[in-house]
Amino acid sequence: MELSLLRSLMNQEFYTDHRGSKCPDRLFSKDARKLKHTIDYAMKKYKRDITPDEVEALFMANNPSMTTAQKLGYSSLFNTVKREQPMGSDVAQDVLSKLFQQIIGEDIANLGFDYVNGTERSLRPLRDLLEKYNDNFLPEVKIEWDDISFDTIMAKQSQQTKWAFNIPELLRKVGGVNSGYLIEVGARPNTGKTSFHASMLVGPGGFAQQGAKCTVLCNEESYDRVAYRYIQASTGYNNQQLLDNGAEAKKLYTEITKNVTVKDVSGEDMSWVETMCKTERPDVVVLDMGDKFASGSYSRPDEQLKANAIYARQIAKTYNCAVFYMSQLNAEAEGRQVLNQAMMEGSRTGKAAEADLMLLIGQPAQVEGITDEQPTLRHLNVVKNKITGWHGMIHCNLNPYTARFSA
Repeated sequence: MELSLLRSLMNQEFYTDHRGSKCPDRLFSKDARKLKHTIDYAMKKYKRDITPDEVEALFMANNPSMTTAQKLGYSSLFNTVKREQPMGSDVAQDVLSKLFQQIIGEDIANLGFDYVNGTERSLRPLRDLLEKYNDNFLPEVKIEWDDISFDTIMAKQSQQTKWAFNIPELLRKVGGVNSGYLIEVGARPNTGKTSFHASMLVGPGGFAQQGAKCTVLCNEESYDRVAYRYIQASTGYNNQQLLDNGAEAKKLYTEITKNVTVKDVSGEDMSWVETMCKTERPDVVVLDMGDKFASGSYSRPDEQLKANAIYARQIAKTYNCAVFYMSQLNAEAEGRQVLNQAMMEGSRTGKAAEADLMLLIGQPAQVEGITDEQPTLRHLNVVKNKITGWHGMIHCNLNPYTARFSA
């Protein structure tokens, strides 16, 4: 192998790319090292490709004091070199890289023994070694560039609404979502977050009826309470109607939710979500609540929430699914109709930065003394929109008895 490398080093372009610290003499055995010294000399002086015969002639001329036996030995070595074929430049580069890393690994290991034995007390030698050779350990990447041709990009743009929203005005302004999207939905408690995703998935014309395989992961309410909203949204029946029309409701619910799964995942983290997506391959994933899928430990809550959002975005892109990340809004959003990104609970800009679409659900303040009932009017604030670019407010109604949003 080392003789094939020597043949490769006789090529000026390859030698120039790998001379010096990238190809130290230590990589070669004692006799091969002497041949490399001659190659170094020839490349420095002649600056062109050289042949094995030229290397042999230079070697013999520069070592006139060799004995007859030594000359015969090196002549035999040169004959072997001449029979060797030079490695391809890409293979030779990989071989040199691996050999070089082994050599540096031995140096680091030897320093480690010195530290263990107490003969070396300063980290300076290790630091110098790492600084000197750091560039030679950078990973090589072969990049396959993305196709940005006109036809490809236009075709992808036309596919941005694979799963259409079933709220007419939201459909007109935003359209829908596609694989790889992270959609963040924020609202104050008791505003209708669970009803929103139930209506969106199994309400009339929802994602499930469009053929999407939907998975709902809940870690706040128990799964049966979430599933009950899905019964209401899929059938359009209130509590009494469900009791009065049990058989018909069951048929409707079973048909519409055949592509829907619900799981109580309290205590699980984002890595569990990734494992589920890798195994089940859903089209649409609802994280209710996304902020509670805590992974790792962070010094500040906003760093944790940002990490969760980044992880959710990676899951969406890696496993080709649309991820709906349900989240709370802070107290500033209470009773407000116009909402903004800064009202996301516990987050600065981390979560907002990751979203393709951010919907914040507002509701009017309940006026004391006028009515005892909570207003059913809801305001969908589109505060971030990478899909169509439209930003604004969409007014709709929430029927609390059927868990359906309508406009």
